[in-house]
Amino acid sequence: MNEPARQPEATSPKTIPAGEQPIIELRNVTKRFGRLLVLERASLQLYRGQTTVVIGESGAGKSVLLKHIVGLLRPDAGEVYVDGRRVDRLRPKEWVVVRRRFGFLFQGAALFDSMTAVENVAFPILEHRDVTEAQARQIALEKLRMVGLEEFADRKPAQLSGGQRKRVGLARAIALDPEVILYDEPTTGLDPIRADIINELILKLRRELGVTGVVVTHDMASAYKIADRIVMLYRGTFIADGTPDEIRRSADERVRRFIEGRADEEDLASLRAEITK
Repeated sequence: MNEPARQPEATSPKTIPAGEQPIIELRNVTKRFGRLLVLERASLQLYRGQTTVVIGESGAGKSVLLKHIVGLLRPDAGEVYVDGRRVDRLRPKEWVVVRRRFGFLFQGAALFDSMTAVENVAFPILEHRDVTEAQARQIALEKLRMVGLEEFADRKPAQLSGGQRKRVGLARAIALDPEVILYDEPTTGLDPIRADIINELILKLRRELGVTGVVVTHDMASAYKIADRIVMLYRGTFIADGTPDEIRRSADERVRRFIEGRADEEDLASLRAEITK
């Protein structure tokens, strides 16, 4: 399998605060799975209080990027920093403390089917804080209230809609009052109205809690609404970095195809040729 050619590095957008230390930094991160090169010398700095949206084709390395940020994967080469501290070499026990600063909304919400909504949200509170079950429940109810689901607290996931399950997952992601929330395809599988509810909640959490957000998505309507900054991964390397307006105006054909939902002409020609055989 041929490796993709190195792409030019993205330019720094206006959204990067001058002189501010990034809360998260990836330096030249490379990751392979067997012969498959997923990330190639990918570098990114993320800043407090901003929501950065990561876009790119399926298989571009977006979810792998998130897993490097929280230590679920280690780079084959390169470095990962949190508040200036290198973390990619930490032992598992050391990562426990670092991960408490992060909340993670999984693509499928990843709720425990046997637990109610409030029990799902209370679970990390009981695991990581010295509180009683009653205290954990009260904290969990407050988090559910923030996402508008307190009245569904005692329902199990099977009794909730897809959008409601995502909101319970979001309540659980903020259960420990994280500094950073990672969102993996938060609107996937939702209709436009319910997707926009998730968008509004992401904006609300940034506004009310001041959290830093990192959002992986294919949903450009969502990206334009919630992002302070949009970066694009292409074959494991960042090729675009800018404000939503800058991304909209990008002259890079790879970026334009993605944001406009246009297939590559060579791929279309090959497909048409196969159909006519």
